Amino acid sequence: MPGRPATGKVYAHAKLRRLRRERGMNQVDMARALGISTSYANQIEQGTRPLTVPVLLRIAEVFGVDAEFFSQADEDRLAADLRAALADEACGVPLPAAEEITEAARGHPEVARALVALHRRYRDAAEQAAALAAPGPDGGAVLPPGEPHDEVRDFFYAHHNHFEALDTEAEHTAAAAQSGPGGAAEPLAARLAGRHGVRVVPAAPGRAADARRFDAANGLLFLSPWLSDGQRAFQLATQLALLEHGPLLDALTGGAAELTSAESVALARIGLANYFAGALLMPYAAFLAAAEEGRYDIELLSARFGVGFETVCHRLSTLQRTGHRGVPFSFLRADRAGNISKRQSATGFHFSRLGGTCPLWTVYEAFSARGRILTQVAEMPDGKRYFWIARTVTRGGYGHHAPRAEFAVALGCGIRHAHKLVYAEGVALDDPRAATPIGLGCRICERRDCAQRARPPAGSRLAIDPDRRTHVPYPVERRTP
Repeated sequence: MPGRPATGKVYAHAKLRRLRRERGMNQVDMARALGISTSYANQIEQGTRPLTVPVLLRIAEVFGVDAEFFSQADEDRLAADLRAALADEACGVPLPAAEEITEAARGHPEVARALVALHRRYRDAAEQAAALAAPGPDGGAVLPPGEPHDEVRDFFYAHHNHFEALDTEAEHTAAAAQSGPGGAAEPLAARLAGRHGVRVVPAAPGRAADARRFDAANGLLFLSPWLSDGQRAFQLATQLALLEHGPLLDALTGGAAELTSAESVALARIGLANYFAGALLMPYAAFLAAAEEGRYDIELLSARFGVGFETVCHRLSTLQRTGHRGVPFSFLRADRAGNISKRQSATGFHFSRLGGTCPLWTVYEAFSARGRILTQVAEMPDGKRYFWIARTVTRGGYGHHAPRAEFAVALGCGIRHAHKLVYAEGVALDDPRAATPIGLGCRICERRDCAQRARPPAGSRLAIDPDRRTHVPYPVERRTP
C-alpha cells in the first residue's frame, strides 16, 4: 500500500557507538541504561543485529535524540560523496562496488568523511596549481575562488533544512504583525519604520536588477517596483530578519563546521534571513495544517498565502519540526543548462556536486511543458524510489525588451510519502514498471542499460569502436574484415 512504512532493518552501529563515547559510557553502562544485555549491545555496535522499535525509542529517550537521528539519509548522502570522490579519474584508483562504498559510509562514517575531505583538498590544490601556472594580467598568480555555495548547501543539509529557532521567532512576529495570508507587506513596512526608522521606497525602474537594496546610512530600503505583493512582503521580511535577528543569525552560522570562509558565512546569513521570511509569510503550524488539508496542493497554498509557486515549494522542504513533521521533501531549482541554483533537502535524495545530474530526471522535461506540473516516479541505482513533481517558473519580463529568466522547480519525496500528495492520484506508485531509472549523473552512475548516457558507466573502461571511431560506454568486440 502507498502509505505503508518502510520495513527495512535499521543498523545504527556507528551512530550508537558515537553517542555512547560522547557520553563517556562503556558498553556495560549503555546496556544497563537501555535495559538490554551486554551481548546484545555489543552485537548492535558491531552491526550484526538491527535495532528493534522498543530499543530505538529507548535510545532516543536515554540519549536525548530524536528517532530521526537514526535515519539513513546522512549515510546515503555520504556514500554518494564518497563514490564521487573515488570515481574521480584524476585519482586513478579502481572504483569499489557500490555496496562496499555504502557499507564503508555507514560502518565507518568518520573515515569516509576524511576521504571525501581529502579528495576536496586534492581538487583545490590541483586547481590552485593550475592557476599558479597561468599568471593574471598583472603577472601575479590567479587563485581560483572557493565554493561558498557548496558550503552553504552542506550547512543547510546538516540541519535537515530546518531551523526551529527561526520558525519560532517568525511565528511570534507574524502574530504580532496581525497580518492575514497575502496581506503582510503593509504591517511589515510599518514595523520597519516604527522599530528601525527604515523607510521603504521604490527603486527607479531599470536602475538595477536587485529586488532589494538597503541604504543603512540613510535608513532607506529600495524595493523593485516590479515586485508582486507576495514578493514585496518576502523582501520586507528578509530585511526585518537581518535587522532584528542578527545575533541569532550569527549564532547559527558562527560555529558551523561547514562554513570555512567569510563569503560562506555571509551567504548563509542571507539564506537564513530568507528562511525567516518564508516562515513569517507561511507560519509553521498554520501552513502545515493547510498543506495537509489540501494534500500538498502547491497552487492552492500559493493562492491562500499570497506567495509564488517556487516560494511554496521551498517552504514545504523545511517542515521538519520535532513532533510535528510534514512530508520530508527535497527542493531544487535548475536552468536549461543543468546549473542548479537552489538545492535543499530533508530526505536522503542526493546528487553529487561532482557527478552532475541525470538527463532522465523530470526536472529537465519540464522545460518542454511550460507552466504544467509534471510527475515522475524515479528509481535510484540502489533501488530507492522517489516521487517528483516539476514545473517551470519565469522571472522578469516586465516590458517587451526586458530579459527573462526561466527555471524548472522540482519537489520530491520518498515513495512511501507520495500517497499524501494530490499529484499522486492515478499514479501507479507500487508498480516498478512505472518508475524511471535515473542515476547520480553520468560521471558516477553505474547503470549500463541507459540510452541517454554521456560517459562510460562508473568503474568500466572506455572502449573504442574501431569501425565507427567513436567512444562507447561498454566493451565491444573487434570485428574482422
